[in-house]
Amino acid sequence: MTQTALFLVGVSLLAACHKSAPPAFERPPSPVTVAAAQKQDVPRYLDEVGKCVARESVTIEPQVSGPITAIHFADGADVKTGDTLFTIDVRPYQAQLDAAQARLAQSQATADLAKQQLARLDSLTDPAAMSQQDRDVRKNALDVAAAQVKAAEAAIATAKLDVGYCTIVSPIDGRAGHRLVDIGNVVETNPGTPLVVLQRLDPVYAEFTISEDDLGAVQQNMATKKLQVEIRLPEEPDVPRAGELTFLDNAVNAGTGTVSLRATIENKDHRFWPGRFVKVRLVLSTLEGAILVPASAPQLSARGPFVYVIKEDSTAELRPVTPGQRQGDLVVVEKGLEPGERVVIAGQMGVMPGAKVRVVEPAGTPQ
Repeated sequence: MTQTALFLVGVSLLAACHKSAPPAFERPPSPVTVAAAQKQDVPRYLDEVGKCVARESVTIEPQVSGPITAIHFADGADVKTGDTLFTIDVRPYQAQLDAAQARLAQSQATADLAKQQLARLDSLTDPAAMSQQDRDVRKNALDVAAAQVKAAEAAIATAKLDVGYCTIVSPIDGRAGHRLVDIGNVVETNPGTPLVVLQRLDPVYAEFTISEDDLGAVQQNMATKKLQVEIRLPEEPDVPRAGELTFLDNAVNAGTGTVSLRATIENKDHRFWPGRFVKVRLVLSTLEGAILVPASAPQLSARGPFVYVIKEDSTAELRPVTPGQRQGDLVVVEKGLEPGERVVIAGQMGVMPGAKVRVVEPAGTPQ
């Protein structure tokens, strides 16, 4: 074989080898779901756990002793101020009142007689007919009779109070608990026998605590406005009830490093029950023009929080951010984003910085 032929064969072999080399692998765009950063005013707040407490709680105790003769309410009933709750046997106290009234009549008659005798003595025209001692005796008799009248009047007032105490009425609008006595039970005043506990349920208090580190922010905002509070039941987190902060304790608890606060909320429907734990959100101020993204957008790496921002050419940029407070399903981004920028909210695991992505609609989105 000639040299020319060998050269042509070699060229042919090289060309064949070049044609058989596989093409370079290009990674397909990762599917992602995106959302645009929003700009809106949001509250700054403190989230705490609190407990509902009745605004007024009264333990009804008797002010006179005796047997219970009637109960005028049902356990758990709503009662109004002045509603009759219990009746205690009034007969011995009525007898004491009758006796006091009789003593008053007797004392009044004695006082009238002493007054007449003194007046008759003073009417004598002959001074020699009346000694000074006689007049002093008559005057003293009148003074004693007048004091007896006042004592009898005081006894009547006391007896009337005792008669009135035999009818026990509600001092507040509230809800009755379980009665602690039955008809026929003899109740005592010393020590007092508890009869029933009444609690006022509207409005109701929500008591909670904050860390002493948050006390300065609360005081600063309280100085300029009344602070609003949102109260939520654990099973109804999306149904808040608005209230107002009405109490801040005057000292930090040395043992826990916390400060007690209390909010007052309307409770006409008795939705909030004394003793129940609730979620409390104390709104301190308003953050104007905050940047918000869905809470699923921020991710965490060894260098800190970040989001993937999708640029106009459909490539992903890893952007460090500073997250703020949650606002429902959204979260505030304090630094790192501008309004309108698109961030990845699903599919982050398949995204590479600088690589292209394919935007898909979230599951459940109507076509």
